[in-house]
Amino acid sequence: MSDLDFNNAVKQEERYLRKIHPTTEDIPGCMRLFDDFLLCNVISSQVKSLYRYGQMAECGQKLEDFKFCMSSKSQHPEEKRDAWLQRRAEWWARRRMSKSSEDVWDIRK
Repeated sequence: MSDLDFNNAVKQEERYLRKIHPTTEDIPGCMRLFDDFLLCNVISSQVKSLYRYGQMAECGQKLEDFKFCMSSKSQHPEEKRDAWLQRRAEWWARRRMSKSSEDVWDIRK
């Protein structure tokens, strides 16, 4: 994955995220992110992940999202939104550029 491709993917993702999260109220709050982290660790989520993927659910990213939210609490709401959008755009770009389970399917034309 080249830096140029990754940077383009980040820009595309950020443009998309700005459209679907137009205001500061549209980004998740810290309590929601903490709830997501806790829900990732419950037995039902772990069993579902074990059944589907053959391994326990990885909840580290959800914890990092919560910590990031807590560290940005003192920022102006618009700065916090921009930082969150940038972080999510990079996450989606990395996910889009890497391999996934959908790579086994051929695209039909």
